[in-house]
Amino acid sequence: MIKNTLSVVIAGLIAGALVAPVTASAEGNISIAQQFGIGYLLLDVVRDQHLIEQQGKKEGLDIKVDWRTLSGATTMNEAVLTGALDVAAAGVPAMLTVWDRTYGHQNVKAIAALGSMPGYLLSNNPAVKSIHDLSEKDRIAAPAAGVGFQSRTLQIATAELYGNKAYNRFDNITVSLPHPDATVALISGKSEITAHFSSPPFQYQELDHPGIHKILSSYDVLGGPGSFNVLYTTQKFHDENPETYQAFYNALVQAAEYVEKNKDDAARIYIRQENSHLPLSLIEKIINDPQNHFTVSPERTYVYADKLNQLGVLKHHAASWKDYFFSEAQVNPGS
Repeated sequence: MIKNTLSVVIAGLIAGALVAPVTASAEGNISIAQQFGIGYLLLDVVRDQHLIEQQGKKEGLDIKVDWRTLSGATTMNEAVLTGALDVAAAGVPAMLTVWDRTYGHQNVKAIAALGSMPGYLLSNNPAVKSIHDLSEKDRIAAPAAGVGFQSRTLQIATAELYGNKAYNRFDNITVSLPHPDATVALISGKSEITAHFSSPPFQYQELDHPGIHKILSSYDVLGGPGSFNVLYTTQKFHDENPETYQAFYNALVQAAEYVEKNKDDAARIYIRQENSHLPLSLIEKIINDPQNHFTVSPERTYVYADKLNQLGVLKHHAASWKDYFFSEAQVNPGS
């Protein structure tokens, strides 16, 4: 099993949590952190339309919402495990990692999905048509090399091609680089970066440039549409704040319904909430892309849970997606 920085950090936090008390927010308070990108559109809508507050008032509860923006799953997980944050948002593999590490202790589980959208592995190297063509001469950019959504997806694809023991074959040519920087590097073609495991909206921008082509989609690896980001929290927050938790979940469902019926309005909300300088037409294109589905229902998350357990990345084996999602999400279909 790979020993990585994320695992070490989380293990240390769990050990500390077993001896140090963690103070959860009181009922009627919730702190939520998200990262940047179109994958967090449902949270943008929830925030813009004050849906948590609306749902709380239906039950006679005034809810105070603390919105934060954090970068990276490691930072998110630290904040959740120390009680500094109630709800985190990150990719499915990051959630599964903290679920695995807190199993039987803080019992971190997923609240809901934030939608399904593919991530593309792109290349500007004309000789690379598939991952089989990648060599030591290539360098793959990913936000969290070896441990993030993109790297875990590539590892699963690699294991299918070369066998489980070689799942990390491309880790040595993967470098950590934020999506914006990786996008510039791939488009310019003037750096060591010859591939980028990207995400919306960056992959749309990259594919507009001649010479950049797709060699793999996360949907290829998962066997179809799959959840990109999920929300998660501790068992403590879930159990001690049932009304606030339910109001939050209901707000997410309401946001998903809103996006489905008001896609153009949702695009404007994204621009407004993210202070984005991207063209409105591009955001509308992404939201209307039939490959992107903004739903709270998890899709094909179990592929990650099962495959990463087989590879030894996760110690605990989940019988189904319901093992790592709280019960409120289980009223809807999932996988």
